[in-house]
Amino acid sequence: MEVQFNHLFTHFVFTTKGRMPYISEVHRERIEKYITGIVNKRKCKTYAIYANPEHIHLLVSRDPAMSEKELADIIAEASEKFINYNNLTNDKFLWQHSCSAFSISKKHVDSVCKYIYNQPEHHKTQTAEEEYNEFLNFYQEKIRE
Repeated sequence: MEVQFNHLFTHFVFTTKGRMPYISEVHRERIEKYITGIVNKRKCKTYAIYANPEHIHLLVSRDPAMSEKELADIIAEASEKFINYNNLTNDKFLWQHSCSAFSISKKHVDSVCKYIYNQPEHHKTQTAEEEYNEFLNFYQEKIRE
């Protein structure tokens, strides 16, 4: 059955292989624009993206015909090829074999966008690993309730 109206918001976090700081500030925007294009060409919409040196945050609304896994696989494969083809890192670029995908309500889209765009300030006081553990603790607690 066709789903005409939907709001399937997903906050993805992709981490580089070995948490290596491969994404330089010089190429950050180019990588963000490319990933945004990947998403938007798949009947999905990018609301916010920020590429940190060792991980990216991405908030999208998904086409109901596409699962989180399908979209994550497409983003990972295409962006790895793009980054490597254009020599945007000194070493071969790879994402970790898994990413995180958190469901977001429409009510929280603005606050999650602000959070994503505030990554440089946020990571002055919290490491990527601390941030990730905080996400897991928050969402796992919500699941248990």
